[in-house]
Amino acid sequence: MKAIIQSNTNRTMNSSHSNPPNGAPVTNQPVLIKKKELAKLLSVSPHTIDAWVQRREIPCIKMTPRLFLYEVDAVMDAIRKKYRIDVA
Repeated sequence: MKAIIQSNTNRTMNSSHSNPPNGAPVTNQPVLIKKKELAKLLSVSPHTIDAWVQRREIPCIKMTPRLFLYEVDAVMDAIRKKYRIDVA
């Protein structure tokens, strides 16, 4: 599941919709994904994602006690900063 935060409301929207209901195009919106998708993207286990969250090494959004969403760009920035990965 991928979700997009709309800046004018507090709703999330499935990324399968190219435009929000008001017809305005979606641009520069953060992409939110679930733990399993993030783990697959980073080639680590979901348990590793849990450990990083517990140690506050990566940011997350707690939607419910069991559902956390992750903003891909923010997570990648945190990993780059922690491991000092320079991107050209």
